[in-house]
Amino acid sequence: MAKQQIELDLLIIGAGPAGLTAAIYATRSKLNAVILEEELVGGQIRGSYSIENYPGFESISGADLSDKIQAHAVSLGAQINDLGKIVSLSLSNEEKIIETDDVIYRPKAVIIATGATPRRLPVPEEANLHGKAIHYCELCDGPLYGNKDLVVVGGGNSALQAAIFLTKYARNITIIHQFDYFQGAKATQEQLHQNKNVNTIWNSEIRHVIGEKAIEKIIVENVKTKETSEIKADGIFAYIGYVPKTDLFKDNIKLNQWRYIETDENMETNIKGVFAAGDVRSKTFRQITTAVNDGTIAALAAEKYILEKGDVQHGESILNPNLSLV
Repeated sequence: MAKQQIELDLLIIGAGPAGLTAAIYATRSKLNAVILEEELVGGQIRGSYSIENYPGFESISGADLSDKIQAHAVSLGAQINDLGKIVSLSLSNEEKIIETDDVIYRPKAVIIATGATPRRLPVPEEANLHGKAIHYCELCDGPLYGNKDLVVVGGGNSALQAAIFLTKYARNITIIHQFDYFQGAKATQEQLHQNKNVNTIWNSEIRHVIGEKAIEKIIVENVKTKETSEIKADGIFAYIGYVPKTDLFKDNIKLNQWRYIETDENMETNIKGVFAAGDVRSKTFRQITTAVNDGTIAALAAEKYILEKGDVQHGESILNPNLSLV
């Protein structure tokens, strides 16, 4: 069967805070827009145990904040195709074509808000132990380790918040960090230090994780002295940064040396009418608030671009009702 072909004003790729915020502004501007999301609506923050730096909320879970932003977008008429796996795309100044399993989209403008994915622990045994004993989501896998010993790798907010959450289950937690200080917020550090069953190994990195189906021992190297030691634990939770999800765009969009998308101050990429927002974009700070800021600017800039081209696609839902919509 021939795929449904849709002409529209704006296609937003990614339904995290940046993408959903862009949808809020786009739908308020009466642009005909669709959000594509092949994973969870809400993005990375959906797996956050506690968010304490988002204006208006002293503390809120990532899932609750995701739901609120999503509900806001949907209430304004945002259309979300949550089975929007892209199989091919072509982006140029003259034409934008994005093809999924079900639909071929021909938007006037595109906002890329695909975010980033957790960086894998750089040890030879990661692939074999991934999901078995090496994890990247404390909410998903933490409950599996009741009264067990755990290692948390990293020293930023994500690592510290994960360690705090895991104290609900684990018997003991050892944080392994490559520096001799934490980069996480002071308030989070203070909260962590209140837990007596948490200790830290400074200036160190994991070199090997020995074991087939479970961890037998962990080889740790001090990055300053080069001395190695062995520790035992039942599971590892790693938070050592993120890798931008830009593989789809590398042949069309200009990336920096770390594979993040380069934009101008209006979030526009090297291709006219293609914008980027959120963690996928090259920038200094990556926070929920900066993602929301990016989404706002990208949507307003996209609206300006579309209006200058003329022929805005106002109207009802443009998606096939048989598609999975949120």
